[in-house]
Amino acid sequence: MTLSDSTMSAPSAHPALAALGSGRCLVIGEVALSHDGSLGLAHAFVDAIADAGADAVKFQTHIAEAESTPAEPFRVAFSKQDATRYDYWVRMAFNEDEWRGLAAHCRERGVLFISSPFSNEAVDLLERVGQPLWKIASGEVSNTRLLDRVLGTRAPVLLSTGMSPLAETDAAVARVKSKGVPVGVLQCTTAYPCPPERVGLNLVPFYRQRYGCWVGLSDHSATIYPGLAGVALGMDVLELHVALSRQMFGPDVIASVTPAELKDLVAGIRFIERMRANPLDKDESAKQTAPLRRLFTRSVVVREPLPAGTVLQPHQLAIKKPGTGISPDRLDEVVGRRLLRDVAADDVLMPADVEGLS
Repeated sequence: MTLSDSTMSAPSAHPALAALGSGRCLVIGEVALSHDGSLGLAHAFVDAIADAGADAVKFQTHIAEAESTPAEPFRVAFSKQDATRYDYWVRMAFNEDEWRGLAAHCRERGVLFISSPFSNEAVDLLERVGQPLWKIASGEVSNTRLLDRVLGTRAPVLLSTGMSPLAETDAAVARVKSKGVPVGVLQCTTAYPCPPERVGLNLVPFYRQRYGCWVGLSDHSATIYPGLAGVALGMDVLELHVALSRQMFGPDVIASVTPAELKDLVAGIRFIERMRANPLDKDESAKQTAPLRRLFTRSVVVREPLPAGTVLQPHQLAIKKPGTGISPDRLDEVVGRRLLRDVAADDVLMPADVEGLS
């Protein structure tokens, strides 16, 4: 299915976004909060992900007072320096100028800048900063107030399905489509890291059929394998976490790939896309390799010197390379017929050398 119709087109000057639905997978390197509140580290992530060949760098924009209360508990105990989850959100925050700098850095490196918002205030900030595509995290898919605010920007939307039953995803997709905004649905399993049994690759074509939109994978497996498999199925979007090192601090590092792995993944994806874009006609391929075929196939040859007029017997014949003479499958036709010329040992027999053979 081609998704470059008017209802699916992604209006953007960036070629990777404009190509969505054309058979080229949009690869999103997810930083999330692995920058650990360091602006310098966040910029280092931009360079590392761009160097690996990804199309986009994605962050998360958390404004603590807009999305949480000081009473929010840690979902996973990981921080040794933040007393509460709220304190962690505060430490992770960048101001608007810092976000603008990150977006500018992405543009300089030729990658899309994306950040998932977790409050309407975050949407306001990111709209001012400017981003061409919105990724709605799985925990926010049911947040219709936030979704409606995002839809007001008219930019394409990617919906993650990590925590959503089908009915919730149905409702969110319908809501986006009702506004005429391009939409994509990403299969996601909320497990860090996600084992192969729970990746749910079967849902990628299922969503394509169900929603007729862009489809893809938000992968938390910490490997490159689901991404490669998904692209072989023809998915449009791949998002996966990236850590500069697996020794980094942060809750998402355990579910991340390294920049070197991301580079291998991108190379593999582009290789698979070229394969998919060039289906092979086996008969045409055989025609192209005909000269080579003659080197690898065999012919009927004589084992010893024989004069013209010899009635050929099985013990006088052999099957050897090259395949430029009588085909081995005609050996029975050759036996019992007369030679029409003198031959030397290992001479390749041609049809004109054997009486009654054409």
